[in-house]
Amino acid sequence: MQEKQYFRIALAEDNNVSRKSFLQKAQMIPEWEIVFTSVNGNDCMDKLGELDEDRLPQIVFMDIEMPGVNGCQTIAMAKALYPQVSFIALTVFDDDDKIFEAIKAGACGYLLKHEEHTVLKEAVMNVLEFGGAPMSPAIARKALQLLSKAPVIATQESTLLPESITSREKEILQYTVSGWDAKRIAAKLFISVLTVRKHISNIYEKLHVQSKAEIINMAHKNHWIK
Repeated sequence: MQEKQYFRIALAEDNNVSRKSFLQKAQMIPEWEIVFTSVNGNDCMDKLGELDEDRLPQIVFMDIEMPGVNGCQTIAMAKALYPQVSFIALTVFDDDDKIFEAIKAGACGYLLKHEEHTVLKEAVMNVLEFGGAPMSPAIARKALQLLSKAPVIATQESTLLPESITSREKEILQYTVSGWDAKRIAAKLFISVLTVRKHISNIYEKLHVQSKAEIINMAHKNHWIK
């Protein structure tokens, strides 16, 4: 019998209501072990420092809008000390500046706080099992809009794309850059979510990128968008 897999999760959130809401959602995900909760950036750094390496959280959900040391600053400091820990930024707003500030700091994903527990669970799996970069659709669309006024990849084949990118991968790349998540792409193309994720992983490898933000930036720079 295969041993059940657990994921170590932590939260940094200064708002008591938001903290309780997150923990309620976490209780609905039996695969999660909440290593700690913290009330601000300094508290998060202190609690990380108290843990043995094998007890560090694999994922820290980080509120961006914290007083004092904000979430982006905390992510930057923590990534320097604990590169094995991944951080998913949380916010109530799709704020332009914060999106790229968080990504630049080292966040591997960016979600709105109101997302359901199923989205949080999928985000963790996306990061830890597929090396993905989960974003709420509204965040992905906002990131794309910041780079171009026409957030759609050109449908015709581009010579700037490597020849190794298949026609199916180009199709999935188009939807990904347009802010679609794996489930929506799978439904559109009548394939499984796992197949979509495998294609996205192949795209990342072929384009030598590690995040959706890098894909969006590359699409803009190489004029793959109309």
